[in-house]
Amino acid sequence: MTTIAAVAANFTRDLDQNYALIASLVAEARERDVDFLVLPEAAIGGYLSSLGNHGDSVRTSNRSLPPAIRLDGPEIGRVQQLVGDLVVAIGFCELADDGVTRYNAAALLDGSTVYGSYRKVHQPLGEGMSYSAGSGYGVFDTPVGRVGLQICYDKAFPEAARIMALDGAQIIASLSAWPAARTATAENLQEDRWTYRFNTFDVARALDNQVFWVASNQSGTFGSLRYVGNAKVVDPGGNILATTLLGSGMAVAEVDVDQTFRTMRAGMFHLRDRRPDVYGALADADAPETAKWRDLAHA
Repeated sequence: MTTIAAVAANFTRDLDQNYALIASLVAEARERDVDFLVLPEAAIGGYLSSLGNHGDSVRTSNRSLPPAIRLDGPEIGRVQQLVGDLVVAIGFCELADDGVTRYNAAALLDGSTVYGSYRKVHQPLGEGMSYSAGSGYGVFDTPVGRVGLQICYDKAFPEAARIMALDGAQIIASLSAWPAARTATAENLQEDRWTYRFNTFDVARALDNQVFWVASNQSGTFGSLRYVGNAKVVDPGGNILATTLLGSGMAVAEVDVDQTFRTMRAGMFHLRDRRPDVYGALADADAPETAKWRDLAHA
């Protein structure tokens, strides 16, 4: 059996606060016999303070941006010291080797090993003004199974999860700083339309690909953003096994990964029953259907 936990918590620009919160969450995870802990996007240094045309911008000021750190830097090293033998997914702002380029990134690690890292591919609402985009998806072998990483808006794109499932992902960790809607926000954020989308994407991506889906998220507020929490663990049948709803906390579920896969994929197995021969336009950026929708989006 494997115990998986998804976190909803509030991380800020204060690195000492971040490390203290990580230490507290790790202690709770140990008390609950967790094997794999998924922390939110931007858990080291916080996310952007706003999105859209008036969001943080490298062009205007670096002071408002999250601290940019290297994957092999002391900040990640400190996280490794805190987590010990616990396998953790964690989000941060990665500084590239050129010392200038920033990526919205995530790492998969324990105290002795960085199993892999990911740079966010899909960027919403002006995020591209603050980060460069990643260019691919990896799946990594870890002590808890074969794990893929996504960040936030990636979950809106079925292709992102599918490519990892085809690469053998058993668990997909989706790290977010997902806020409530910017306009016509619901009084009860659990009923907000962006909360609905967040939760629907989580269930759909798990069921689409028949994988365990572990969705973390920021909670509370930061800058102009109000986060919707709703960290959760979803099984390959699309069943929500545990959730935090709006509040901060830890959604924990004990699962039998191998047995669940055998059961869920014994009859209808979505990856086996695909028809790639009729999906050509999905991967062809110059296909007439793709060009039509691209032109409409920019009209």
